[in-house]
Amino acid sequence: MAGITLRVEDLATHFFTKGGLIKAVDGVSFTVHRGEIMGLVGESGSGKSVTGFSIIGLVDQPGRVVGGRLLFNGEDLLNKSEDEMRTLRGSRIAMIFQDPMMTLNPVLRIDTQMIEAVLAHQNVAKDKARRMARDALGQVGIASPDERLKAYPHQFSGGMRQRVAIATALLNKPDLIIADEPTTALDVTIQGQILHEVKNLCRQTGTALIWITHDLAVIAGLADHVSVMYAGRVVEDGPVDDVLDRPLHPYSVGLLESVPSRNRRGQRLSQIPGMTPSLLNLPAGCAFKARCPRAGDDCAALPEITAPAPDRQVRCFRPHFEDAA
Repeated sequence: MAGITLRVEDLATHFFTKGGLIKAVDGVSFTVHRGEIMGLVGESGSGKSVTGFSIIGLVDQPGRVVGGRLLFNGEDLLNKSEDEMRTLRGSRIAMIFQDPMMTLNPVLRIDTQMIEAVLAHQNVAKDKARRMARDALGQVGIASPDERLKAYPHQFSGGMRQRVAIATALLNKPDLIIADEPTTALDVTIQGQILHEVKNLCRQTGTALIWITHDLAVIAGLADHVSVMYAGRVVEDGPVDDVLDRPLHPYSVGLLESVPSRNRRGQRLSQIPGMTPSLLNLPAGCAFKARCPRAGDDCAALPEITAPAPDRQVRCFRPHFEDAA
């Protein structure tokens, strides 16, 4: 891989609520290289979206980043002022939300919004900004981009709106894009087209991408590297083919076995027993032990991240080494 775009070191983001302290992200570390697509996967409530919002500096109260480092091109984002972060957002770092209407203003035409996104960060003429917007729409597969620029968001389908949101994120050729489940609500055909376009764009531009999702099928066809999160912590990390073909952590194994296509016709669907524990009342030791078929007395302590194989990391006392050999 080329140079490192983002290095996350021991990131901790906590929410100070009336009900108590919620450690939504608790000691998360990973690295994303230039041109690399990294998948961040886990169940709802695992902390993956909060990780993305922490990186881009959009954690709302009562949440706060309380520890760690976010080294973006070697500079710690946590040392940046709000004005400095506002300059970075949209230019060097962009985010694609699950709902494209979090990006698009429903009462403004597409050209107004995209041109404004260019002029806010680049000193260029308005005509050039319009050409950049038109070219960006073409990049994500929107036909007749000149006509589409004159439309309003409500005149687009959900898939088309999401393409516009992706095009807007790409306008200023950012070094890093964080995509928070942007294709979850789309049909499979549109989803496949967008994933193909995003993958090509990252390869062509060198943009690093963090793709946050619970869908392992998406990660299998898109990502180079994957980090699996559970209860605010990374429990496994490694190249996508290694993690999906030879998972080490029992939670990763459970996620993969829960995919319907892996079950034989007529058999009951596999599932991970129990529920994700409340982050307000996490058990001592390994947070997954109550649901884990391999749990033992040693799991009463919190396992540390270990590196049992090159480019592989796992947080478990009893990983599936025999399956990863």
